[in-house]
Amino acid sequence: MNKQDGVLRQEEEPLRDAYARAGVDIKAGNDAVARYRDVTAVWRHPSQRDGIGGFGGLFALPGDAKRSLVASTDGVGTKILIASQLHRYGTVGADLVNHCVNDILVVNATPLFFLDYLAVGKLDPAIAAEIVAGVQVACRAHDAALLGGETAEMPGLYQPGHFDLAGTIVGIVDNDFVPEPARVVAGDAIVGLPAVGLHTNGYSLARNLLPANIWNDSFEAFGEGKTYADALLAEHPSYYRAVRAIQAVADVKVMAHITGGGLLENVPRTLPANCKAIFEQSRWTVPPLMQELVKRGDLRHEERYRTFNMGIGFTLILGTGDAVKALRAAPEAKVVGWIEARADGEPAVIVHPARV
Repeated sequence: MNKQDGVLRQEEEPLRDAYARAGVDIKAGNDAVARYRDVTAVWRHPSQRDGIGGFGGLFALPGDAKRSLVASTDGVGTKILIASQLHRYGTVGADLVNHCVNDILVVNATPLFFLDYLAVGKLDPAIAAEIVAGVQVACRAHDAALLGGETAEMPGLYQPGHFDLAGTIVGIVDNDFVPEPARVVAGDAIVGLPAVGLHTNGYSLARNLLPANIWNDSFEAFGEGKTYADALLAEHPSYYRAVRAIQAVADVKVMAHITGGGLLENVPRTLPANCKAIFEQSRWTVPPLMQELVKRGDLRHEERYRTFNMGIGFTLILGTGDAVKALRAAPEAKVVGWIEARADGEPAVIVHPARV
């Protein structure tokens, strides 16, 4: 393990790739996106405002040169296997909506409407209604219409009791309010909003490290009377209200939703090439579930920060004066790092580990 001045740099540590051993190949996913860019570069709709690979795609609003539609689609991942095995379906619908809301929030969009897709091997109307009820509750919380969706019964494709859940959100944004990475400069502050757990990412590795026979065991680190199941199924929060409260008093330059790929892969998507983000892990608390998974899997630096959110669910980059205002507007927020100039060959993100 290479250290310099007590700082562990993410590119220096060999990746043992516990996530790949659990069945998820992050490199293959990144390679696939690169190929998608090649395929889609051949033709682009004239109203499309950006290429693929962002948190949300922008499409010029017909008849309104000042605004754009923003769309994103996602799923709940293998968290649904835990929900299915435990017969606890009430939160996965909200997980789906909140994840998608956060994705389009990165480009400052306000949600308009949502569509869900529920695929099952054998349809149980009561379970399907419970799942969709969670979608509806989260849509209502964001004043977004649930226009409808699709329920697909496909025997032979899904194991008995298994299902898949995905959704698409559409929002709207004033073009002048779309964040611009070019505004980020050295000296800016990084404000983080806390994660409560895995949210909707890292569950393949979590299921590998936490066998099903302990899910109902006590896990007091998550709270009095709580179990591992409670921690695993903790609802993916929406950061919409906290971000809007911050924006009411401060100038937010860019934002990132910390999902699959963690800090190491999501934050760089919002940075100019000449800047790097420096995080100090001692500035925030890593949720108990992630602490447990890191310990059980003996996960080293890059494995943990590329697989899990490690306690930060959403980041905002602001000038230092605005960061102070942000903390007053959203008490749960913390300054978790800062921006420095980036030289050629340097990583886009460096995480200083907490001192022990």
